[in-house]
This record gives sequence, C-alpha cells and structure tokens, in this order.
Amino acid sequence: MALKRLVVEMGMGTDLHGQDYTKAAVRALRDALWHNSLSVVPALGYSPDAMHVEIEIGVASPEKVDKAAVAAVLPYGKGFVNVVKGGLDIVNDDGTNTTVVANAAAVVYLDIDSTPEAE
Repeated sequence: MALKRLVVEMGMGTDLHGQDYTKAAVRALRDALWHNSLSVVPALGYSPDAMHVEIEIGVASPEKVDKAAVAAVLPYGKGFVNVVKGGLDIVNDDGTNTTVVANAAAVVYLDIDSTPEAE
C-alpha cells in the first residue's frame, strides 16, 4: 500500500462545564470535518470508504478520551486515532469546574497506486 497525503484538516472543540475530554475531542474533529467536502476522492475515481484518516487529538488529559467515540465521528473511511498531551484546561475562579479545550488534526490519505473502483 502506498498511502499519499491528500488533505489536512484542523479543528477545535470544547466542553464548557462537564469536564468531558471525549466530548471536546469529538467536537474538535467535527469542527475539522464539517467545514469541508472532500470531492477530490471521488474525482480521482475512488470510493470515500477508501480513505485512510489519521486523527490526532490534543487534550490536557489524553487518557480520558474514548478513541472509539472519536473515530465514530467519521462519515466514511477508516479512522485511526492518536491522543496526545495538548489542548487546554481552564479552571474557573473557585476551582470547582474546568473548561476543556481540544485540538484535532485529521490527515486524509489514499492509496493512489491501487486501481480505482470501476464506475
């Protein structure tokens, strides 16, 4: 398989009151994806399901992110999620709540050396 990078999309998501790192990560990925329409994949003659999408999420507590829930956001293609230290935690004045900020990068690859699907 010779994967070629086609697209890099970035997004940001938050959970304002629930301190839910997965919710913030899902929102960040949606932010990245929902502003785009990847017409390049079908224009090259491939099915959208042929996409290989590497998702990188940055949050202050990576161990609190459900990777399967993040990958489930993808409308098609195969998703691979990596969560790293990043993002931002904002603690309120009295220390009783934290706003979680997550960053997401989705890198779309396609095996362009394979034969496209017949129409």
